[in-house]
Amino acid sequence: MSSVIFYTEEEVRSLVTKREGEVKFGEVLSVAQDWQSLQTSKHPYVLLGIPEDIGVRANYGIPGTSQAWTQALRMLCNIQENEFTQPERILLLGEIDCRDEVSALAPVAKDDALNTQRLGSLVSNIDVKVSEVVTSIIKAGKIPILIGGGHNNSYGNLKGASLALGAPVNCINFDAHTDFRALEHRHSGNGFSYAFNEGYLGKYFIFGLHQNYTSQSVFDAMKKHKDRIQFARFDSLLQENNSSFEGFLQEAANFCGTSPFGLELDMDAIAEMGSSAQSPCGFSVMEARSFVRYFAAKGHCSYIHICEGNPSKESFANQVAKTIAYLISDVISVEPS
Repeated sequence: MSSVIFYTEEEVRSLVTKREGEVKFGEVLSVAQDWQSLQTSKHPYVLLGIPEDIGVRANYGIPGTSQAWTQALRMLCNIQENEFTQPERILLLGEIDCRDEVSALAPVAKDDALNTQRLGSLVSNIDVKVSEVVTSIIKAGKIPILIGGGHNNSYGNLKGASLALGAPVNCINFDAHTDFRALEHRHSGNGFSYAFNEGYLGKYFIFGLHQNYTSQSVFDAMKKHKDRIQFARFDSLLQENNSSFEGFLQEAANFCGTSPFGLELDMDAIAEMGSSAQSPCGFSVMEARSFVRYFAAKGHCSYIHICEGNPSKESFANQVAKTIAYLISDVISVEPS
């Protein structure tokens, strides 16, 4: 399968800033050399990057999510290796090869920045690659952790998981938005609606939906499928005494967590986080970490996707990368039950 760019151990070790008397995560991180490495490894988790922002551009968002993966990997490689971080639980597979799509993006962006149909076709190309790789990882008995790129990649994740498991997959999405927009050209705002329409997405729960940025047409569409789509409004935390973060966790778990589900975390949902749709209002980083730890510990969690981080502004680069590194380490430090 040519959809993945593998790294050498030397490339990964070069990301580490060494310090005498310490061992950094990247110094002992297992690095896959080929697909056979995946099949023979005993690591429960597989780490994979998706360095693209084409889906975000196609959705009129702010480009820059293509940079999240490499910066997050460098940050992860420089956390400490100790009895709590457990690098032995994760295998670095590499990154989805988006080079052809990124190269094709240049003339589109130059000649017509709003050529959405062309951008959509590039997103569809990446969909194929992501779904193939996710299918292979899950069939190998591993749990993929996917980093970087836009939320358009939710479609490939869900398709890949569904094909691997032979049934539609549920999804819990920590997000300010539904990404359940119309079935137009592919972009970061309709990954879930496409997966739902094509039978890859079973039940869908949006965790922390912002009412100010959800159209009535989307609310109406969700009402038509209320047996399969539910949400917890972030705004209800301000308005209703019986709403709580812990209540959201339980509600999502009851609705989606009793059969295989994908876990999606859009960094747009974190307040003041560098992202493609940055917001002053949202969950804290601690709440995002709690969300990931809570659901990664569920035995039915089939994959984890952390997306929409945008470190392109210098003031956010370190913040975005460090947050992603925290989230990755949270996932691998909990034991699924």
